[in-house]
Amino acid sequence: MKHKRVIPGFGYTLGSTLLFMSLATLLPLGALVLKAAGLSWAEFWSYVSDPRAVATYRITVTSALAATVINVVLGLLVAWILVRYEFPGRRFLDAAVDLPFALPTAVAGLTLATLLVPTGALGQFFAPFGIKVSYALPGMIIAMAFTSFPFVVRTVQPVLTDLDPFLEEASVTLGAGPVTTFWKVLFPELLPALLAGTTLSLVRALGEFGAVVFIAGNLPFRTEISSLLIYIRVGENDYRGAAALATVILAGALVVLVTMNVIQGRLYRRLHG
Repeated sequence: MKHKRVIPGFGYTLGSTLLFMSLATLLPLGALVLKAAGLSWAEFWSYVSDPRAVATYRITVTSALAATVINVVLGLLVAWILVRYEFPGRRFLDAAVDLPFALPTAVAGLTLATLLVPTGALGQFFAPFGIKVSYALPGMIIAMAFTSFPFVVRTVQPVLTDLDPFLEEASVTLGAGPVTTFWKVLFPELLPALLAGTTLSLVRALGEFGAVVFIAGNLPFRTEISSLLIYIRVGENDYRGAAALATVILAGALVVLVTMNVIQGRLYRRLHG
């Protein structure tokens, strides 16, 4: 007896999905890897271990990690406020969370640079204390945090909405306070979604280009990020060098994604297994 599938036309839908993934993702990435594979090991290592390239790795990772920490704290707070409280302007705030998705990153970077220069609307408050935000590391962190912030909110918000109120009621009935209820009851349920949002935010920040180049100043060994160096190599017609650097960024992103997926899977099995 032939069993009916839950999804009609499963073979066609699976084939269409795999075809789209191959054309949109695997084919470009495969071409990138093949381009880098054309280099000898000595050539590849000379490109990726160049002091200027190493400096961009350090700057990019440092800025992305700092931006991700900011996003985790503020993203969880914003998601909590949007789900748990009713207040005037709530719908506007909810819609504004997605603004970085709709706004071109170059526009975001130019706007942030205008606001954060020493004479800008926000930068003027830091200038008297000698704090340089625009064209410095703090500005880069802010730009990365701005463009990757929605990922944390949008991954945590649905899970927080679907949490059973009985969990909190039972915790309070048993004598637990608000802090204990959050950390012992709610936070473990939110942790897999929070890790997913953290991963997406970190990977997005690592690959950010448009918003950062307008506010970083792009000084080698100081505020130059890896994606900008790749762009510079392409402008110099050094496509092999650009491919080598891009391969390093790709490998780093894959390691982050795979590691976080493994951790998420273990957490989910521990909570629901």
